[in-house]
Amino acid sequence: MSKAEMSKPEMSKAEISKSNTFTRGHTGLSKLAAIILMLALFTAAGSAQSPNPNQPLPAGPMSEKAAQACSTCHEARIIVQQRLGKPAWTKEVDKMIKWGAKVDPKDRDALIDYFSANFGPDQPPYNAPRTAAESASKANQKNSNVKKP
Repeated sequence: MSKAEMSKPEMSKAEISKSNTFTRGHTGLSKLAAIILMLALFTAAGSAQSPNPNQPLPAGPMSEKAAQACSTCHEARIIVQQRLGKPAWTKEVDKMIKWGAKVDPKDRDALIDYFSANFGPDQPPYNAPRTAAESASKANQKNSNVKKP
């Protein structure tokens, strides 16, 4: 035995057990707290970064019919991010009708005009929102800037 070991008072089994229990319990609590903290941070980050996938279409005479015809198959953001001219919107609408979009033939031209006015090449580029709050703000801003035919 070394001098250092000899100078240490010997601990009883009960003291050793108590010491180990405290150490294990303390480590377990630290790990649990770390896990809870990480889950809370990931949950908060996930909810803050989720853009609204189905933001409303801009107000206008055909917005409701466009939402009904298009949202059966895809989210509104697919439309909102487009910047197409009238010929391209005509081709796109006709393609969607072939694929099963329910558009009354009387509404076809008005629907194309609606898309061309709100999502044409003269519109500012689409910038994907980074948070749900930003998405709602962009939707409200777009609704207030709608061109009336």
